[in-house]
Amino acid sequence: MARPGPSRDVLHCDVVLEQTLGHVTHGQNLRRLLPGVDGFHPRFVPIAYENEAWTRHLPGFGNWTVRAGVRARQALRGDHRRDAIFVHTQVPAVLLGRTDVPTVVSLDATPRQYDELGEHYAHDVGPARVEQLKTMLNRRCFERAAHLVTWAHWTKQSLADDYGIDGSRVTVIPPGVDVERWLRPVDAPERGGDGVVRILFVGGDLSRKGGFDLLAAIATVRERHGDRVELHLVTPADVAGAPGVIVHGGMTPNSPELIELYHRCDIFCLPTHGDCLPMVLPEAGAARLALVSTDVGAIGEIVVDEETGLLVPVGDVTALTAALDRLVVDDEFRARLAGAASELVRTEHSAATNAGRIAEVIRAAVETS
Repeated sequence: MARPGPSRDVLHCDVVLEQTLGHVTHGQNLRRLLPGVDGFHPRFVPIAYENEAWTRHLPGFGNWTVRAGVRARQALRGDHRRDAIFVHTQVPAVLLGRTDVPTVVSLDATPRQYDELGEHYAHDVGPARVEQLKTMLNRRCFERAAHLVTWAHWTKQSLADDYGIDGSRVTVIPPGVDVERWLRPVDAPERGGDGVVRILFVGGDLSRKGGFDLLAAIATVRERHGDRVELHLVTPADVAGAPGVIVHGGMTPNSPELIELYHRCDIFCLPTHGDCLPMVLPEAGAARLALVSTDVGAIGEIVVDEETGLLVPVGDVTALTAALDRLVVDDEFRARLAGAASELVRTEHSAATNAGRIAEVIRAAVETS
């Protein structure tokens, strides 16, 4: 049965979403915002990370790429109307093969970059032959795509350097945050009115995200400033009690309670050891917090040293302590960084704006196919 061509007014698109780690929040934003894009009709296909016991006995099904690819192929079966497919990330896209409509593939990091960060994600590089096969399959996936979307210029550069993909076939669109939801209200109580500078950390994996480095640094900062400094940790991890350290468990992404906590804090600190582009950083920028992080992955594209925040070397507790101390004592500098971070997020990391940009890329792929 021949599939009808795309409508000039409404574009029907299957939106395949890998649901792991920070991709869950990205998927929530797209599911809320893409239906509001004029002339765009999405059908969402979430690919949840599951590893049922019975799959472990099937050859290859212990590999997440295999499971995700098989589930994506099954979910896309059927004769429903579609003019395009959008897949985030390349993980469920690798085994899709050739599709009957233009496919746009989105990714936060290339597999080669993920391998470089692998030690922080309990991810091991396989034997040489396996890695060669993986590279071949991913290159084929990228070459077959009608267009590619990356979260950062860092990722786009790897597509060129490691997979030979022409830059004209790649558009950088950060995942973005709901700026209006995260923006600190103008009538909110003045921060610091009680003389306390509050530092916020949000991360599930306390070790990978640099939480232990932060705990060591905050102990020294509090030796210098006492109760003028508080550390607020949003994490499910067990954290030993310490003076001035408040742990918030059970908070969920985009929840009103989490956003309100951001609005009560002054500094956002994520001294991560391994990350691509953590979504908590643009959230903190939208909430008008000064940013402190490490220059790994694409973090330097949002935490611009001395402009929107401060960057410290990975695992350098002394440098982290100095950065936090500087922001605690210099209210004017802290406010300047926070204002610049807020402006950068508003202009480049708005989820609503960037959802519209994704829809434009998909439409262009259809029109030029």
